[in-house]
Amino acid sequence: MNSQIVVAALYHFARLEDFREMRGVIQGVCDAAGIKGSLLLAREGINGTVAGSREGIDALLAHLHADARLTALEHKESFTDAMPFYRMKVKLKKEIVTLGAPEADPNVCVGQYIEPQDWNALISDPEVLLLDTRNDYEYVVGTFKGAVNPDTRTFREFPEFVQSHYNPEQHKRVAMFCTGGIRCEKASAYMLQHGFDSVYHLKGGILKYLELVPAEESMWEGECFVFDERVSVGHGLIPGDYTMCRGCRYPLTASDRQAPEYEEGVSCAHCIDELTEDKKARLRERQRQTELAEAHHREHIGMNIEAQRHAKLEEKRKAGLKPPRYLREAA
Repeated sequence: MNSQIVVAALYHFARLEDFREMRGVIQGVCDAAGIKGSLLLAREGINGTVAGSREGIDALLAHLHADARLTALEHKESFTDAMPFYRMKVKLKKEIVTLGAPEADPNVCVGQYIEPQDWNALISDPEVLLLDTRNDYEYVVGTFKGAVNPDTRTFREFPEFVQSHYNPEQHKRVAMFCTGGIRCEKASAYMLQHGFDSVYHLKGGILKYLELVPAEESMWEGECFVFDERVSVGHGLIPGDYTMCRGCRYPLTASDRQAPEYEEGVSCAHCIDELTEDKKARLRERQRQTELAEAHHREHIGMNIEAQRHAKLEEKRKAGLKPPRYLREAA
């Protein structure tokens, strides 16, 4: 039996009027199958990333596909030797990916899907505007050659970026991409509703492209940021070279980790000035506990990025503060 953990990223836009009632049932299926991760349910559909055994993931997918509204749900898989999530949560949301533009409804209209094998030909056309719909910290890890960086901190800023920089009369053909495809569904629907006629997006997102397109034929440069313990993946969805700052979740290169501001488990150049001494002390203690757990071959909550993200979000919300940008989005 294959002991590797299957990581499944999935989403599907569909009218789920009973999404609140679906929550408990799906949570039960995941718990029974030993699955961990996060799934979002909204009236517009389902989205999330989960991890578990081959049998567990297959059981969840079979349950979802049994719903006639989710029969066409697709997912992307990768594999890891360690569980990348701390717990399983099925959450209710207003949107399964937050854009804040009600007119952008993929259940009404969506751009033209482009298969990964056909993507290179499209984006090689100089008349095609190529937009990376992800956030700035994802862009710096890797992107397609020639792609425009919207320099957004959250996906909510994308509509303002489009309105400020582009217009349908001048930009006749627009191609866009994101990690797994879901943000492009919303982004393409938004652009179609605002007068852009020829809008394309990469089917299955960057992850499907990296899975199917050989490295020697690829137009992808760098690695792809992912929202779990792997931090980044490359061609063939092999885990990349980035690690995560435990203080702010920013992706770090080997050179970033050589900077004087970097302290393992505590801080990096992106957050050192924002952390209080009390916060640093707590992070240092967490790191000490992590190292002790590793030495004794035990898992410690401090080892899990997903658990830290949830804890930090809850801490900020209870204090009535807006969480930092790196905590607000998951992919």
